[in-house]
Amino acid sequence: MKPFVHAATFAIALVAAGFAQHAGAQAYPAKPVQVVVPWPPGGVVDIAGRVIGPQLQASLGQTFLIDNKPGAGGVIGADLVARARADGYTIALTTSALNMNAALGQKLPFDVARDFVPIAAVAYVPSILVVHPSLGVKSVRDLIATAKAGPGKLTYASAGQGTPAHFSAELFKSMLGLDILHVPYKGAPPAMTDQIAGRVDFHFANAAVALPQVAAGKVRALAVTSSARFSAVPDVPTMAEAGVPNFEADQWIGFLAPRGTPPGLLERLHAAINKALASEEVRATLAKSGMSTAAPATPAQFAAYLEKDLAKWAGVVKAANIKPD
Repeated sequence: MKPFVHAATFAIALVAAGFAQHAGAQAYPAKPVQVVVPWPPGGVVDIAGRVIGPQLQASLGQTFLIDNKPGAGGVIGADLVARARADGYTIALTTSALNMNAALGQKLPFDVARDFVPIAAVAYVPSILVVHPSLGVKSVRDLIATAKAGPGKLTYASAGQGTPAHFSAELFKSMLGLDILHVPYKGAPPAMTDQIAGRVDFHFANAAVALPQVAAGKVRALAVTSSARFSAVPDVPTMAEAGVPNFEADQWIGFLAPRGTPPGLLERLHAAINKALASEEVRATLAKSGMSTAAPATPAQFAAYLEKDLAKWAGVVKAANIKPD
C-alpha cells in the first residue's frame, strides 16, 4: 500500500458528503452511539472520550458508549469503524497514529484517507520523554551519551508500532544516529506500567499518562516534544532546548466517521462535539490530563489539517528510514 493516496482526498471525501442538511438528521440519534477508541482504558484518548461522552449525551439525548478496541497501534479499532455501517451509530475517536500507520507503508485493511470522514478535532497532546530513575540519566544529553556508550543496550517503550511514541523515538534515534531497541505495547498504560517497573529504559509517553507518574517521582521527565514548554511541567525543557534542534512531535485527537455517513448526521455530531469543547469543565479536565483543547474548526479545516499531518509523517518515515518491525 502506498503511504498515502491522492492529495486532498480527505477534503474530497468531505465535499462529497457535502455537510448539507440530511432528511433524517433531526431524528438522530435514535439509539446509543458506539464510540470506538482503538486504545486501552486509561490512555489519553480514552480519557477524552469519557469526558466528552456525557456532554454529547446531554446535547443529543442518547448514550455515547466508549468501546475500547486496542491493538496493532490503533489499527484494530479503526478497521472496525471503517467496516461499520455508515449510519452515525459507529464512530471513532483516535489519534495521529492513524496517519502514522499509513505513512509507515504498512498493508492496512483500510485506506486512511478514503475510508473515513473527519467530524471534529478534539485536542492536541505533547509527549514527555521520561526515563526510569535507576538509569541514572538526568538530561537528554545524558541519555544520548548513555546510548552512544552502549549501542543496542538501551530499550524504549511505545504504545505500539506506528504510534506517536514509536515515531518520536525513531525520529530521535535517526537524528542522533542511536542504536536503541524498540519494545512495543498494546497502548500507553501498559507501556508506562513496565516503564515504572524499570523493564524498559525510557519512552516518549503522552502527557496524560506521564504527568501523574512524573509528579509521583516514579519516572523522570527530561523534555517535552512540543515547540514551546508545556504549562503542566513548566520546568521541563523542550527537546530543542534540551539539545535536539528541530524536534517537534505532538499528536492530535479527533472524531472520524465511516465514509458515506449521511451529511446531516455528521453535522449534528460536529456541532455537539464543538459545544462540548466550549464547556469550561471539559476544557479544564482535558488540560488537567495533559491535553490542549483544539480551537474551533470546521470539518473542512480539520480535513485539511489531516492532509498536512499525513504528508508530514510520510516525510518523517522517509527521512528517518523508519521500517515496520
